[in-house]
Amino acid sequence: MEDARTRLSRRDLFAVSGLAAGALGAQRAAADVAAPALPTSPVSVGKVTGYDIDMVAQLERMFDQIGGIGQLVRGKTVAMKLNLTGSSGTGRHTGLSAGQTSWVHPNVVGALTAIFAKQGAKRIRLLESTFRKRYGAPLEDTLLNDGWDVKGIKSAAPIVEFEDTNGLGQAKQYSVLKVKPHPYIFPAFSLNHSYEDCDVFVSVGKMKNHEELGVTLSMKNLFGITPELLYGLTPRPPEASQWVRERVFHYGQVAPPAGVPQEIDPKSNRYEGWRMPRLLTDLCGARPIDLAILDGIETVIGGEGTGMPGTKHGKPGLLVVGRNCVCTDAVAMATMGYNPRAGRHEAPFRLYKNPKDHPPEQLVPPEEWHQYADNTVLMGEAAGLGTADLKNIDVRGVPIKDAMYDYEAHWKGQAAV
Repeated sequence: MEDARTRLSRRDLFAVSGLAAGALGAQRAAADVAAPALPTSPVSVGKVTGYDIDMVAQLERMFDQIGGIGQLVRGKTVAMKLNLTGSSGTGRHTGLSAGQTSWVHPNVVGALTAIFAKQGAKRIRLLESTFRKRYGAPLEDTLLNDGWDVKGIKSAAPIVEFEDTNGLGQAKQYSVLKVKPHPYIFPAFSLNHSYEDCDVFVSVGKMKNHEELGVTLSMKNLFGITPELLYGLTPRPPEASQWVRERVFHYGQVAPPAGVPQEIDPKSNRYEGWRMPRLLTDLCGARPIDLAILDGIETVIGGEGTGMPGTKHGKPGLLVVGRNCVCTDAVAMATMGYNPRAGRHEAPFRLYKNPKDHPPEQLVPPEEWHQYADNTVLMGEAAGLGTADLKNIDVRGVPIKDAMYDYEAHWKGQAAV
C-alpha cells in the first residue's frame, strides 16, 4: 500500500507538468482500465460596463446559462465567503473604493443576496476572516468602513447574517473538516462553525494577480477561511513573517497549535510557491465550493492588494460564474489572458516577490533558479476536483476571445488603457 508521501510526489509530478489527466489515463490504459473522467461543469462569462448596471438581471442570466441555481439554494442556508483582502476598510487607491480594486464589490454581493432570496434560500450568511489591530468587532463594521450599504444588503433577504470567521465567532468550538479525497499538506482543518453549518458554500472572489501565487480566484479565496486567532502563534520568532498565520501555512516555519490537525509530512518542501497551491487545494477538498462567483468588473492588476508595489487599477469588465471551482478558475484565467495550464516558468507563475515582505529563504527556491508558484488549478485537477482543460469545459455567455482583458499587458503598459 502506498503511503501519503509517495502518492503526493506522484501527483505533484503530473500536475506541475500539466499532464495529470493524460498521465493517469496512460497508466490505467496499460492496465486495460478506463480512466475516470475529471468533473466538469458549464461556466458563464459576462462582459459588463460597470457596477451600475442591473446586476441582479445580469447574474440571473448567467446563472440560467449554467443550468440555474434554484434547486441548489431553495430551502437552504447559503454561505458566501467574500474576498475582502486586508479586511481593514482601507484597501483602496486614492479616489477608488476597495470594491473597485482589491475587494469584491458590494453591488455584486447585494445582487447575489437578492437572487438567493428570490430562489428560496432559507438563510444567507456573509463570511470573511478579517485582519484588525483589535479583533472582535462585527464584520458589518468592516463593510461600513468602506461605504457598504449593510442595511440595504440585510433588507435583500428575510434572514441575512454576518460573521467574522477569524475566530470562534458565535460557536464554542471549531469545526474540524477533513480533506477529501486525498490531501497534499494537511489532512484536515479547524475552521469557524459557519463553514460547516451551511448547505451551500459560495466563493465570491476578485479576479486579481497575486504576488506569491500569480493569480487569486475562487480557490485562492478559501485561504481566508482559516482562522488566524487559532493558527496565529506567539511569540513571533526572529525573521518570521509579521502575519502570524503565514508562518504556519505559507512557510511551514512552525506547526499548528496542539489539538489542531498537523501536517502529513513536516519535512516536505517549505517554499511557499510549492506549499500554497497544494494547501489551497486541500482547503477546497475540506470545504468544497458549490458555486464560484468571480468579480473582474474593476480590479487591481499586478498584485492582490493596493499596497503591492507596481499595482494598477484596471477595468476588465468581467464576471465569471460556475459550479466547479477548477473549471471556473481555468476559464477566468483564460479571460485574463493567461494559459490555465501554464507551468511555473510561465506567466503568471514566474514571480518576483518584494524582499522586504518575505523571509530570506522564500526568495531563493531550493529547486529552481527563479521565484515561482505552481499552478493552483492544475493542483486541483490532479486532486480530482475538476478539469482545467478548456477543451472539456462548456463555456457559455460571451466567448473567451471576445471577453479577454490581457492583465499582463495592461500591468506592463503594453496595452491601450
